[in-house]
Amino acid sequence: MLYFIIVITVTATSVLSGILGMAGGMVLMAVLVSTLSVANAMILHGAVQTTANGSRAWFLRTHIKWQILPCYLLGAGAAVALFTWLALVPNAGVVLLLVGIFPWLARLSKKLQGLDITKPLTTVTCGIVVTSAQLLAGASGPLLDVFYLRSPLSRLEIVASKALTQALGHILKVVYYGFIISVTTTLPTWLFGAALVAAVVGTRIGTRLLQRWNDKNFTQVSQIVILTIASGCVIQGSWLVYQS
Repeated sequence: MLYFIIVITVTATSVLSGILGMAGGMVLMAVLVSTLSVANAMILHGAVQTTANGSRAWFLRTHIKWQILPCYLLGAGAAVALFTWLALVPNAGVVLLLVGIFPWLARLSKKLQGLDITKPLTTVTCGIVVTSAQLLAGASGPLLDVFYLRSPLSRLEIVASKALTQALGHILKVVYYGFIISVTTTLPTWLFGAALVAAVVGTRIGTRLLQRWNDKNFTQVSQIVILTIASGCVIQGSWLVYQS
């Protein structure tokens, strides 16, 4: 029954991310961490999110802003190198707090509102910060969106470009946990297969729905969802810190 619920959750969160280009990964991580061990949650989440984001990037490939990729990879590579050197053990509670607080700071601070993913320095910073959050907390949706929603990109360009960079980030997460610090998973192989299929199906449904929106509604709804998810991260992170 638990594995069936996980597959349904993967489908639903993939639909959500397909529409908004975010939020689904954070919700999925919260569910997995609540039902599985941290090791199993990280590996399954990484596999599912790589598939979901990769398929979303493929479905919307004509809208990807490829010029973002080199600087983002530079930042992401720096984050992985630092984590590898430190062999850092994540404290998910603290990072969830940071991930949740950052979007609120961006909302309140004029300086942070100027972040624009199309600017090279901002792109490198995004790669470092978002990849670090993925390695520590498993997901980084609300944090990533701060760098995109102030950019001049259209809703399709935002979702497509985020999908590409997120897929790469989750690949790095799987590599870090599965090979660099050698976390092992006890989940059955069939669950991975079912979850990956569910991720693709949910993503396809979500991207179809996305194309029916306009840019104004997309931005307004995305900002509301970002702050809602960010608030949830603060609450969950506070609870995890309290328990530790």
